[in-house]
Amino acid sequence: MELQRIAQVLGMRTYVIEEAIQKMQEKYNTKDSGIHLLFLGDSAQFTTNPAFIEPVRGVLDLKRNTPLSQAALEVLAVVAYNQPVTKAFVEQVRGVDCSGVIGSLVQKGLLEERGRLELPGRPLLYGTTENFLRCFQLTSIDDLPPPDGGEASEDDEEPSPEGPMQLSL
Repeated sequence: MELQRIAQVLGMRTYVIEEAIQKMQEKYNTKDSGIHLLFLGDSAQFTTNPAFIEPVRGVLDLKRNTPLSQAALEVLAVVAYNQPVTKAFVEQVRGVDCSGVIGSLVQKGLLEERGRLELPGRPLLYGTTENFLRCFQLTSIDDLPPPDGGEASEDDEEPSPEGPMQLSL
């Protein structure tokens, strides 16, 4: 749920809601708790404690998520670090057609359409979703590690599209 919406309904300021959620995290985000409270950008969500995911899936008879392919991880990394981007940009960085991979990532809810670029043909722009943040256990896109895997500094150059970028999990 969006923090701003909670604040609006309760007639409080957003920073008060953030403080309350942080206190609730201290209570619920423990090793033995069945639930965890996560910040996802400007919203919060109760989730199953990762330590208990398998038993919960067993009770609910949920299929295990299939792992993402190397191509899907590469496309996610290109989009996450450069969003919003067009399919053509992703293909230029990777050097191969990405239509199928982007389509499957949109279907899985990891990428979403973010509008259109004001160029001939008006290509779609893609970005990551809250589901992406949840799956990779990120609070916001700013929590991504530097693309080179090291510490970022002001002297760092832009990442080279010669090698595929990978998310560190």
